[in-house]
Amino acid sequence: MESKCWYNHYPNEIPTSISYDEKALHAFLEDTADKNGNRVALHFMGKEMNYANLYYRCTQIAHYLQSLGLNKGDKVAIMLPNCPQAVIGYYGVLMAGGVVVQTNPLYTERELEFQLMDSESKFIICLDILLPKVAKAREKTDLEHTVVTGIKDYLPFPKNIIYPFIQKREYNIVVKPKQSEGIHIWKNIMETATSDYLEVDINPKKDLALLQYTGGTTGNPKGVMLTHYNLVANVQMCEAWLYKLKSKSQTVLAVLPFFHVYGMTTVMNYSIMQASKMILMPKFNSTDVLKTISKQKPSLFPGAPTIYIGLLNHPEIHKYDLSSIEACISGSAPLPLEVQEQFEKITRGRLVEGYGLTESSPVTHSNFVWGRRINGSIGVPWPDTDAKILRLHSDMEEAEIGEVGEIVVKGPQIMQGYWKNPVETEKVLKDGWLFTGDLGYMDEEGYFYIVDRKKDMIIAGGFNVYPREVEEILYEHEAIQEAVVAGIPDPYRGETVKAYVVLKQGYFVTEAELNSYARKNLAAYKVPRVYDFRDELPKTTVGKILRRKLVEEEKEKML
Repeated sequence: MESKCWYNHYPNEIPTSISYDEKALHAFLEDTADKNGNRVALHFMGKEMNYANLYYRCTQIAHYLQSLGLNKGDKVAIMLPNCPQAVIGYYGVLMAGGVVVQTNPLYTERELEFQLMDSESKFIICLDILLPKVAKAREKTDLEHTVVTGIKDYLPFPKNIIYPFIQKREYNIVVKPKQSEGIHIWKNIMETATSDYLEVDINPKKDLALLQYTGGTTGNPKGVMLTHYNLVANVQMCEAWLYKLKSKSQTVLAVLPFFHVYGMTTVMNYSIMQASKMILMPKFNSTDVLKTISKQKPSLFPGAPTIYIGLLNHPEIHKYDLSSIEACISGSAPLPLEVQEQFEKITRGRLVEGYGLTESSPVTHSNFVWGRRINGSIGVPWPDTDAKILRLHSDMEEAEIGEVGEIVVKGPQIMQGYWKNPVETEKVLKDGWLFTGDLGYMDEEGYFYIVDRKKDMIIAGGFNVYPREVEEILYEHEAIQEAVVAGIPDPYRGETVKAYVVLKQGYFVTEAELNSYARKNLAAYKVPRVYDFRDELPKTTVGKILRRKLVEEEKEKML
């Protein structure tokens, strides 16, 4: 087989190799602000900010963090939805020489506490309504400083006046943080901090920009170490892939959360390198998204299948003008053909499937947006990205064409390893190759296909859910003797988390009680949606529960 035969399908406009800029990631924001300072950078619920102002605000945060004692390499957790502060905080931390630790705002105290402890974060930037959760976690971690902001801080009048009342109604919480030695109010920082931060010497190929936590099928989540160069390379690959969008000012719809590496790379970092306008949406609501597309006219809309499905199922979708959309790359879960065809028919744009992992910054493969694509395939490797299928249980032996094996990838976007976890790092990084744990095959033309999930990972609504993490919580319940969690097919979320449980003799617990218990200990997307109470669970001869058999039972029910 010809080496890297997928290059035969590359359009002339896409190079097979790129000369990547060896610069710190935040240097691109400075370049964009210098050349396109008057261009709109952020649009947030009716209020806009240009690149010159965005850059200035980032320098203020950088200066303030340094004044608090942030040194090069210190970790700063950012626990925010998509809002101006998420962008300002991210780039401000990098300018100050810090390492960003993206933190899901949906985390429970337990999950937050682990991530702060493991990452050794000394600082956190969070929403005001999350402050009580952060305050409790702070008692058990190395956290020294909390920067607090609110959605209303960047809302236009009169939304900024009304929003606190909406927040009270939605979340039943009112937080009025006060400045103290360890609590710092965002608005005060913006009013008083100067832009005179101390520039830090960054080695793009060695210095970390990001610790991005990813779950594991065994044990706790792992911190993926990504350098400035890893992230820059993946964005510049993205620029090459979307070559038709280069010639004009773009508007990018930011529905994918920036605390997920997919949204961070393909929306936030990509937009800043391209001097594009980002439309920030703090959460997905199908009506709000349709209204925003119709009014703001985005040309690029990266997303996940559940997002596109949610829009297609909206009863009034045909009332909205979606014709501005030119390109969408779908990731995080398989893209159903019906969804692809329907969405393209309505928007007249192109929707293609891609593939990646947190460990690869994240994109490694995609179908061509303008070129040959194969439905059901994840496409071909991106520039400078090598990939192959290895035979299972072999020592780097390559599989034949069409033979299912493990997908391994290599390229400039591949992580440096797992933070403080050399054992797990050695398992997945070998001679520069990243072992994805995903099973797939390659056809004779170089297109790749996924046939099974990464071990037993569940992808529910675009979020990764690792069964063991949920099972460990269930096992802590006094009534549960045995528990196993699996993903079952769901037409909207892709997969739904289902728990199979065996109760201890003499104990009784309802599904509602288990649901309440799980919600106290797990982020909402990890909580089982279905509980199946059984007298016993299928096991191997050595007592291992057969999760796969349960999944097969679910599939048979659907036939």
